[in-house]
Amino acid sequence: MHLAYPAVLSALLFCVGLYGVLARRNAILVLMSVELMLNAVNLNLVAFDVWLRDALHAGQALTLFTIAIAAAEIGIGLAIVLMVYRNRGSSDVDRLRDTAEGHGPGEGPDTDAPEAAPAHTTEAAA
Repeated sequence: MHLAYPAVLSALLFCVGLYGVLARRNAILVLMSVELMLNAVNLNLVAFDVWLRDALHAGQALTLFTIAIAAAEIGIGLAIVLMVYRNRGSSDVDRLRDTAEGHGPGEGPDTDAPEAAPAHTTEAAA
C-alpha cells in the first residue's frame, strides 16, 4: 500500500476542517470541523500503523482512544452550544465574547456605567 494516498487524503481533510474552524461563525459547524480534523489524524494513525506493520497495532489502539475522546468532546460541546443558544438565542461564535461571568449584555468594559466610589471617600462620609 502506498502511504501517499491516505496521507494526501488526510491532509485534505485536515485543511477542510481547519478552514471550517477559521471561517465559520456557527458553533455547530465549528464542532463539525474539529471532528473532521480529528478524523484526518485518525486516518494518518491507521495508515502509518499499516505501513510500519506494527505487531502491537499501536496506531489503531490510539485511534480508538481518539474516537472515544472525540465522542465525549462533541457531547459536552453540543451541551454547551445548546445552553448558550437557549440563553442568547444565537449560536454565533463572534457574539460569545460577553459570556464571561459578571458581564451581561451591555455590561462590558466599554459601556458608560458609573464607577464605584473609592473606599476612602465612603469611609470619610460615614
